[in-house]
Amino acid sequence: LWPKRHLARRVSGKRRLMDLHLGDRTALVTGGYRGTGAVIAGVLAAEGVRVLVHGFEAGSPDEIVHQIRDAGGQAESVVGDLMSDEGAEELKSNIDELGAGIDILVNNFGRADPAKWSNAGTEDWLKALEINLLSSVRLAKLLVPAMKEKRWGRIIQLGTIGSTRPNAQMPGYYAAKTALVATTVSLAKELAGTGVTVNHVSPGLIRTPEVEENFLRYAKKHGWGETWDEAEGRITEKFMPNPTGRIATREDIADLVAFLASPRAGHINGQNIRVDGGAVDIVG
Repeated sequence: LWPKRHLARRVSGKRRLMDLHLGDRTALVTGGYRGTGAVIAGVLAAEGVRVLVHGFEAGSPDEIVHQIRDAGGQAESVVGDLMSDEGAEELKSNIDELGAGIDILVNNFGRADPAKWSNAGTEDWLKALEINLLSSVRLAKLLVPAMKEKRWGRIIQLGTIGSTRPNAQMPGYYAAKTALVATTVSLAKELAGTGVTVNHVSPGLIRTPEVEENFLRYAKKHGWGETWDEAEGRITEKFMPNPTGRIATREDIADLVAFLASPRAGHINGQNIRVDGGAVDIVG
């Protein structure tokens, strides 16, 4: 879960250095009920956005919604299975029932597939595409018409640096995420002149509780330290070497998403922005 103190700090009324002008906007964060999506939902709410937190089952977004509300933000639960056209339509109906016009679509939902070249069958490849590509395509097609009518909108896709630096493992996942980058650029061109921008965010390794737990276990085994602060440098050097010398936090990702969602990012369009501390040293 995203740290409640983070949102509480951001909505406490303290003067912000940059006003993102998001107070009158509504956002849908897919998969916002957990992980990085929950942090994105919290950061957007802290900027004044009305956030619809998506989950696949009734009640799954409720805990995050309550945390956002307790911290002074606006949030509501919405439900729908993005793995089918019918499920996406159900989510759209849920949104319409709330009277919520979506200004910002954050296609955060996605999931890595452990299938390898040696054991991935056709069904595994198709499943990876359903989860990591078609789920976002379905929602874009459903929500873009209203954005075009208002002549303002933001679509932000969440991917991975594996779209430009894939590993041998999880080929279906990386293929689907690479296709997501291509659809981002294609949709940005399709929406030229409409006031709707489309961008893609590619994180490297993210410091989630699960990642921290697994790497700390490894670090202790190798004598790198007992705490994250003691071991992070060695962990970074081994698993995600980059000039900042640390692993990205979920807030690093969420803060970029919030900026891209804002009017201040109006001339950033069709981009694949890496959040990896400079780990990928290629141009373009």
